[in-house]
Amino acid sequence: MKPGFYTIMAAQFFSSLADNALLIAAIALLFQIQSPEWMTPLLKLFFVVSYVVLAPFVGGFADTLPKGKVMFITNAIKVIGCLMMFFGFHPLVSYAVVGFGAAAYSPAKYGILTELLPHDKLVAANGWIEGLTVLSIILGTMLGGFLISPSTAQHLMQMHIPGIIEGMKTPAEAAIFVITFGYLIAAVFNLNIPDTGARYEPQLNHPIIMTRKFFGCFKRLWSDKLGQISLAVTTLFWGAGATLQFIVLKWAEAALGLSLDKGAMLQGICAFGVAGGAIIAAKIIPLKKSMRVLPMGIAMGLVCMLMTQVHNLTVAVVLIIIIGGLSGFFVVPMNALLQHRGHVLMSAGRSIAIQNFNENISVLTMLGIYALLISLNVHVNTVILMFGGFVMAAMFLVIVWHRHNQSLYDVEAQIGEERPVGIQTQR
Repeated sequence: MKPGFYTIMAAQFFSSLADNALLIAAIALLFQIQSPEWMTPLLKLFFVVSYVVLAPFVGGFADTLPKGKVMFITNAIKVIGCLMMFFGFHPLVSYAVVGFGAAAYSPAKYGILTELLPHDKLVAANGWIEGLTVLSIILGTMLGGFLISPSTAQHLMQMHIPGIIEGMKTPAEAAIFVITFGYLIAAVFNLNIPDTGARYEPQLNHPIIMTRKFFGCFKRLWSDKLGQISLAVTTLFWGAGATLQFIVLKWAEAALGLSLDKGAMLQGICAFGVAGGAIIAAKIIPLKKSMRVLPMGIAMGLVCMLMTQVHNLTVAVVLIIIIGGLSGFFVVPMNALLQHRGHVLMSAGRSIAIQNFNENISVLTMLGIYALLISLNVHVNTVILMFGGFVMAAMFLVIVWHRHNQSLYDVEAQIGEERPVGIQTQR
């Protein structure tokens, strides 16, 4: 890999670490202000709404400037949202600002991979990026749980920095202050990301024209026989993954009797499996064989349903790691394939924005349904069975869809053969 790739990885790691630690701190803040239980999954919903609303514009923005600069600007927006939460704004509003920054950050983060690396390196690059991102989820979630734990919070609240911090009153406030430094470290790496020299056609700035162009690209990617399958899988995965985050917290409390800080640790353990699955996929699944991993999605849904039978912590840890491993193994090749097809059919930034648009509509929908079920007092085991059954059925339909496409002509032969268009390179 080129040296710039490792700088991108470091920037992504610290920014994602802070995002996930902040989610746990925000949940603690909601508990602190005695918000209703159904409001907790709305944190993630408020975070991802920007991915949907801003989708027509962030791809063009990511392709307008060198992507390292885009990542620095959007990371700064995340810092603003974090500080808003620290200074007393409602957690939902503050985390929505962080999501605003993340929505604009993502097309640059993934788009730069297609500019920096050849297509035959994309699965490996995605494996490392996803593996490191998942590691940041693990450590970020655990960091959030550690920071809000009573023993740690007691020490943090005694911190005294003259003229800046005169003592903090709550564990959540102390945790948020520490988390801010994760974003600041990411900013340092953002400033050191090299300019790849990739330049695109001038980006239109009229909202109506940009929206029309976005949905034209949206239709093109969904019409592509490979793009539609990889897009369907990643859309399902990210919606299911976001919902599973909150299901694990609820299940840990109901089935294992764990508090929020301990449940956050279990949530982080799930990400160990995702990281392992992602790394294995990166090593053994080439881009041309990416469709071979689709059955893993059905297996993941089935294993999720087994959660309802587990009441022992050791067994729970093993099961959660298996779920993570299956999901990481099948999503990394799909993500790489989608990036490749998007880069071939349109610009890097726009293709990632379309991916985010679809994935986060799925997140909004599934989290909205989950919040509704919780508000109706549906038992967590019933929610888990519904969730696992839906994932299995959806993945089965995707496999049938792909086999139908393959029966018409050999669509898999197209993988890796086309060259990207519409890009001018200046070095």
